[in-house]
Amino acid sequence: MLFLTATSSTAAGGGSMIIMLVAMFAIFYFMIIRPENKKKKKTEEMRNSLSLGDEITTIGGIIGKIVQITEDTITFETGEDRVRLQTKKWAISTTAKMEAEEAAKAKK
Repeated sequence: MLFLTATSSTAAGGGSMIIMLVAMFAIFYFMIIRPENKKKKKTEEMRNSLSLGDEITTIGGIIGKIVQITEDTITFETGEDRVRLQTKKWAISTTAKMEAEEAAKAKK
């Protein structure tokens, strides 16, 4: 009789352990994975919608104005000396429009 009671309480403990693991995964998904995927999607959309004349900032902090766009590279000019740099699209961090929108959201 004692053996049956111990087995049934162990089974109940295992069920609650599974529920806890599922709950932890759900929290992990909604707090970390989902927001990161949204951010990646937004950044990819921004990179695909770049056009000539947009002011950009690279992930290295270089600021310039786009003068040429190809399928996977961007050429931009920096400063008044009109130095042209070519970089991959994935290296673009933000645009001036994107920074202005984020600043407006922060003020509200």
